[in-house]
Amino acid sequence: MKIKKEYERWLANAVADTDVAAELKAMDYVEVEDAFYRDLAFGTGGLRGVIGAGTNRMNIYTVAKASQGLADYLKKHFKEPSVAIGYDSRIKSDVFAKVAAGVFAANGVSVNIWPVLMPVPTVSFATRYLHTSAGVMVTASHNPGKYNGYKVYGADGCQITTEAAVEILAEIEKLDIFADVKTSNFEAGVANGSIRYIPDEVYTAFVEQVKSQSVLFGENVNKNVAIVYSPLNGTGLKPVTRTLQEMGYTNITVVKEQEQPDGHFPTCPYPNPEIKEAMALGMEYARKCNADLLLATDPDCDRVGIAVKNKAGEYELLTGNQTGMLLLDYICSQRIKHGKMPADPVMIKTIVTMDMGEQIAAHYGLRTVNVLTGFKFIGEQIGKLEQLGKADSYVFGFEESYGYLTGSYVRDKDGVDGAYMICEMFSYYATQGISLLDRLDELYKTYGYCLNTLHSYEFDGSAGFARMQSIMQAFRGGIKEFGGKKVVRLLDYVQGLDGLPKSDVLKFLLEDNCSLVVRPSGTEPKLKIYISVSAENKEMAEKVEDEIAKTAEKWIC
Repeated sequence: MKIKKEYERWLANAVADTDVAAELKAMDYVEVEDAFYRDLAFGTGGLRGVIGAGTNRMNIYTVAKASQGLADYLKKHFKEPSVAIGYDSRIKSDVFAKVAAGVFAANGVSVNIWPVLMPVPTVSFATRYLHTSAGVMVTASHNPGKYNGYKVYGADGCQITTEAAVEILAEIEKLDIFADVKTSNFEAGVANGSIRYIPDEVYTAFVEQVKSQSVLFGENVNKNVAIVYSPLNGTGLKPVTRTLQEMGYTNITVVKEQEQPDGHFPTCPYPNPEIKEAMALGMEYARKCNADLLLATDPDCDRVGIAVKNKAGEYELLTGNQTGMLLLDYICSQRIKHGKMPADPVMIKTIVTMDMGEQIAAHYGLRTVNVLTGFKFIGEQIGKLEQLGKADSYVFGFEESYGYLTGSYVRDKDGVDGAYMICEMFSYYATQGISLLDRLDELYKTYGYCLNTLHSYEFDGSAGFARMQSIMQAFRGGIKEFGGKKVVRLLDYVQGLDGLPKSDVLKFLLEDNCSLVVRPSGTEPKLKIYISVSAENKEMAEKVEDEIAKTAEKWIC
């Protein structure tokens, strides 16, 4: 009854957006239930959902309501509240950004908005550079084209904390979506100065910070490496190519079909560099151009995937873990060599990221901080170092999902920085006749072979959400082994562990230095399983991983 009543209220009131109004009229019973069975969840990642009509969808009304709640929160905490806004290439991203700006302006919150689409790290940067009270990025990162989202940053440029998210959600929940939201015209706001475009100097300052991350310290390397780059129809084209070209990397071929922003992602329905299908067209280009290195950034340009040639001359994709370990090793070795390692160096990684990272860090004298899944927790730790006056102690942070950051100038993963540092690392080793795969083999010889994999299982709609909850409970039911590997210890983060926030995450520590992590995604209707295996070689590791995965799937399927 509640669903039907809310649907009828939307039919009567949601008339400003013709797309929403038309969709409402065409809905059947099942579609109504899925669109209205809940409000789109707001958490530390902000909002994310399918674009469309309803309370469980991304549309101008849900975006405006979230913005009103955030405005009310900011007015309680800041005397002269302000916000920095950015948006990516997704469908309606620019529309949602302008709607949000109009709500903030109507509430007396000063608005700074990027005049063109920009990568997600530039909002974190602008928030810090302009000293705004908050930042908002309209993006759904690497999700399929039917999704969009609304990511919120605190004044420190880091995604909001759990506490802030709870407080903002409380403000949002007080509101009636049609009666309590103040709005204003975007163009009128620009004209009267309540909405200002972020000046080009801020963009240039961001690029200069990325360029300053180099760890060559005066060493000369061959920068004439042949690079193929794909922005996957997202925001990376201008900042990535500008940064690379200004640093001497001019031999760049851009994947034409994926060059320009396009929220429909016509050549890669799932625009995520973690997935080989998204990299397929770039691989074709690399073969045609005989490229040395393939780079691809996701639509909001905070992740970067790569491929390099193996000894047989075939292009091989590297995982986020492998690229992260290579970058960590390269950065540390260069800092040690040039006497540029800070006094108390720190590496930060997520609990699902390859454990070998910790071994590499220890080898170079770095302390490792492990955090929950999500780069916001890495950003939070950088903030804590800054509060102690030790921001320079931060050396590197990475997560298995292709997110890297080498400096403290932003508090989120940065695909521009990742792309640049990968090119520098590649050139450094290439100058010495060493491939990245050669270097990776050396790391395995030093620390032992390690294999990390990710398995995702989709559960759509209200029934899928309930199913995921029951699966998590089943995993808490005293499982003794996976693939013949005994469970040595179960870490359940639901009550908070090791000083980390409460989170619905389970980590099974298995014998022989293997592990399995299971968690519902915070941004997609998916259950994710991460498996880590240590073994003598690749073949043995793959065999063990397959057995562990088969056991885990029995609890899901």
